[in-house]
Amino acid sequence: MAAGAGGNRVSLDGGAVEGLSPAAIGACAALVERGDADRFAAVMAAPVAARGRLFVLYAFNLEVARAPWVTQEPMIAEMRLQWWRDVVAEAAEGRPARAHEVAGPLAALIAEAGLPLPALDALVEARRWDVYRAPFEDGAALAAYLEDTGGGVMWLAGRALGASGADEAALRAAGWAAGLAGFLRAVPELEARGRVPLVDGRPEAVAALARQGLARLEAARQGVRRMGPARAATIAAWQAEAILRQAAREPGRVAAGGLGQSEFARRWGLLRAGLRGGL
Repeated sequence: MAAGAGGNRVSLDGGAVEGLSPAAIGACAALVERGDADRFAAVMAAPVAARGRLFVLYAFNLEVARAPWVTQEPMIAEMRLQWWRDVVAEAAEGRPARAHEVAGPLAALIAEAGLPLPALDALVEARRWDVYRAPFEDGAALAAYLEDTGGGVMWLAGRALGASGADEAALRAAGWAAGLAGFLRAVPELEARGRVPLVDGRPEAVAALARQGLARLEAARQGVRRMGPARAATIAAWQAEAILRQAAREPGRVAAGGLGQSEFARRWGLLRAGLRGGL
């Protein structure tokens, strides 16, 4: 057992990563609890045997995602992202892990689960967009960003739980949709920070983008349901359909910061996803 940041007891029994102590995984769990409440809830709804690996991966994703925002200096942000790219490269070479509460567990997870290194590197590289104020060049650039972030994280999570290459397309599609849902919810904050998140902010364009996410989510479902334990990775997408349907139906909610579910609907959706083992 490990104590979460809010005092919750996080069961990690059976969810260990070879070579890591429960305390090391617990430190990753605490980071996720503090910085990514939705993914923390998704992990806690997953089978105990999946939790350790997911906490390590999500802690890495959190560290990378927030690297561009902890400084106003683009060069320093670039250096932080490069540091994580170096961590991944060194793990691939079998070099000793750096002394960091996430770098060490990540290196152990890469070695044990055989995480695809190009996906890890692309996840870090994609976050360079967050460093600068330039908008996406076009819709394809935004789609690529969602592919490498949301899609990449979902594929890596599935791979950490034993998914095969045959599962990649479905996991990436589910992650892309979940990533889009989160991105649309973040639009007001991104704009407040001087970014231009939407290629086309007209209501009809926003609605069309949301429908793209719904189509990817629907395409993912058949493949996801055939998965074994790796399906638990998709619990993290439990809110995606409801949020994307809101955006498609009422695109004005995006700019107004009005996307989201009631606490009851949120908890019920998570419970249902947990009982089903995923999407």
